[in-house]
Amino acid sequence: MPTSSTAPLPPSYSARRVKPAPLAYKGVVAALLIIGAWAGLLTFLLAYYEPNWQTPWPYLLVLLQTHLYTGLFITAHDAMHGVVSPNKRLNDALGLLTALLFAFNWFPRMLPKHHAHHRHVATEEDPDFHDGKHPGFLFWFVRFAWNYVTWWQVLLMALTYNLLKLIFPMANVIAFWMVPAVLATLQLFYFGTYLPHRGEHAPDNPHKSGSQFRHHVWAFVSCYFFGYHYEHHDQPYLPWWRLWRAKHAG
Repeated sequence: MPTSSTAPLPPSYSARRVKPAPLAYKGVVAALLIIGAWAGLLTFLLAYYEPNWQTPWPYLLVLLQTHLYTGLFITAHDAMHGVVSPNKRLNDALGLLTALLFAFNWFPRMLPKHHAHHRHVATEEDPDFHDGKHPGFLFWFVRFAWNYVTWWQVLLMALTYNLLKLIFPMANVIAFWMVPAVLATLQLFYFGTYLPHRGEHAPDNPHKSGSQFRHHVWAFVSCYFFGYHYEHHDQPYLPWWRLWRAKHAG
């Protein structure tokens, strides 16, 4: 059923597509900017920043770091579609790096699962979908996490946390390294899986996906345009920074 977060899609939408354009260096530049901003801000927050929790600034910095964490994953996601760089080795290397920086996700393991999601969207074979019996947010999220999070990730995160707190204030490590990773995971699931794929979809909706209302600023802030989800499924050759064009064309 349509919700306030999604908009009905005309049956002929798939005919109005944005033509593929050469990636050149733009995807690599976008990836390096996100990686650099994430690493630079995290270094500052861990090594130099003394938060005063009586002011709004540390909370805003948590949100900013969350946004950059989300950008890491979106970059890894684009690499899964080969749209970070036309050079496959560079594309996959950036995908591997950004996936690892986001809570030690393993790019080679995520790649087939994500393509299975695209091939079998909203079916039993879709690793991102709920089990058919528990479509609520919490149960769906737990199943989603179970399909992707590995024990190796948990162990590496625990090891990294214990190393970081030997060097930096523990409160800073929790607030600016750990919490943003958790918030970004929830953000990606909510805007990129739960909202667009929940509920019933029209029989002529080939991607069983909804789409966020058209507001490009909010779409970027909320999840790097990933809320334009029908458009992504329909045109997976578009990198995140061109996805707004598909929504605009629609």
